[in-house]
Amino acid sequence: MGYNGVDLKYSISIGKIYSIHYFEYMSDFSFEGEMHNFWEFICVDKGEVGVTADKTFTVLKKGDIAFHQPNEFHSVQATGETAPNLVVISFECRNPAMDFFRKGIFKIDDLERNLLANIIIEAKNCFSCRLDDPYLQNMPQKQPLIFGSEQMILNYLEHFLIHMIRRYSAPVAPVLSHPAKAAKLKSDDEIFSRITDYLENNVSTHLTIEQICHDNLIGRSQLQKIFRERCGMGIIEYFSRMKIDTAKELIRTERMNFTQISEQLGYTSIHYFSRRFKKETGMTPSDYASSIKAMAEGKF
Repeated sequence: MGYNGVDLKYSISIGKIYSIHYFEYMSDFSFEGEMHNFWEFICVDKGEVGVTADKTFTVLKKGDIAFHQPNEFHSVQATGETAPNLVVISFECRNPAMDFFRKGIFKIDDLERNLLANIIIEAKNCFSCRLDDPYLQNMPQKQPLIFGSEQMILNYLEHFLIHMIRRYSAPVAPVLSHPAKAAKLKSDDEIFSRITDYLENNVSTHLTIEQICHDNLIGRSQLQKIFRERCGMGIIEYFSRMKIDTAKELIRTERMNFTQISEQLGYTSIHYFSRRFKKETGMTPSDYASSIKAMAEGKF
């Protein structure tokens, strides 16, 4: 008996990738705008920005995403309140399903956030350029390429768009073949979310793992297991990186000097803060500030 194969059809198919950016903007950054014949979206990872699409102005906050259709004029500017972090991706897609996103502003969920993070990771594997240069127009590929990196970018981006359309237009309850396992995953997700909120609320203090466990009524081994499964690191390393991310935002806001930032985040001295900052970023705080300013002014 012969087998008949099935030709699977694409609902969303990405043609070209034009840009993949992860921006860390100054609090006064402004991009005058542009128009091009391919799609682009901007997603706020931290802070907030003002986005113009044709003649419509909208303030986007953390987790918001705005789509710009082909040949739509768009610009972006920081609001002055925070120093925002943004994901900006532009691409070619000619499928009719993209009509869903025309003039659309949405909010991403946890899965979509993870897919965007994976796109950024693969872009670093694929392209030999910085992803935080706002004036970059071409993305040279690394040679040799890491196997599968280009395809992974396409897969993640197509998954991201399909999931968003499904979630907003026809939500379907998942079938739980292993309810006990699914319940545990949900419980771990809730614990992770609760503790990351706790860390954000205490980013200015010095926390030990014992204090975190005590305040959140959780065992040390369970806590470490959850963070290693979700982040690939222990909770103290995660908290240390959170502090440095906060420091970067404060530096870009330009309302405090380095000593004040060090004290604000609970470091024992400016020298220890500088060492930790350089270990995490590869730059001193002053080098980081100069680099961001140079890119914002188009002089990088």
